[in-house]
Amino acid sequence: MTAQIISGTEIAKQIREELKQEITELKEKHNLIPGLATVLVGEDPASQVYVGQKEKASLALSIYSERHDLSADTSEEELLSLIDRLNKDPKIHGILVQLPLPKHINETRVLYAIDPKKDVDGFHPVNVGKLMIGEPDYLPCTPHGIQQLLIRSGVKIEGSEVVVVGRSNIVGKPIANILLQKKEGANATVTVCHTGTRDISFHTKRADILIVAAGKPKAITADMVKEGVVVIDVGVNRIGKTAEGKAILAGDVDFEAVKEKAKAITPVPGGVGPITIIMLMLNTVKAAKLSAGLA
Repeated sequence: MTAQIISGTEIAKQIREELKQEITELKEKHNLIPGLATVLVGEDPASQVYVGQKEKASLALSIYSERHDLSADTSEEELLSLIDRLNKDPKIHGILVQLPLPKHINETRVLYAIDPKKDVDGFHPVNVGKLMIGEPDYLPCTPHGIQQLLIRSGVKIEGSEVVVVGRSNIVGKPIANILLQKKEGANATVTVCHTGTRDISFHTKRADILIVAAGKPKAITADMVKEGVVVIDVGVNRIGKTAEGKAILAGDVDFEAVKEKAKAITPVPGGVGPITIIMLMLNTVKAAKLSAGLA
């Protein structure tokens, strides 16, 4: 068996086209232009790339975009003041503060300061609580993207055994909650494995759908999965450089070995990454609609 490759790039293109039409209608019918503000503190190279990608995606969709690049020595008070201003700005419907922040800034305090209605990352405790009870305004971008990858690839989620490896607040916990909801595109039986799990392979071998966000390159090997599993690999690990100095990336799954047993699998890169960014755009559009009473 050679697995179907689930392309996040292609599925992101589908959603992008849907959003283009929706944004055009919002502008023409309601004079409403969704607005996104990104905030970057410091000069972390990876964070600069991520913010650049989000800004580029906004512009491609005709979303109003503001980028706030602050120096690494920006105080927590200065950052909170900026967030307060963005909270009050009617042109801005979504606010994204790029993590990680410098060590002298309390990330929790900053994330909690964002107006929940503008929290398009879905990290504010109000939005986390709404997700838990099945009534979210926004789903966190990466978990929502994972759900879309499964749905749009024709994977049956309802009734499936889903195993999530990793329990982060960004991926593991929210995707588990999303897929166990009694809703369309969910209603699965979900197991979450983590560093305290005694025998991870016992659980991964039972999975119909395996979602891996372990933060360790090639942590899931072929002997840990069953034939016909669907694998979503969230990991992006730099494991070396080419002779030209380009980073060599690997996921949390041993792709070459596991794809021979899997029914379908996401590649790294080109899997979860592209879909995450377009989900941020989707949340920004929804935030604009909520602000205008259209959602």
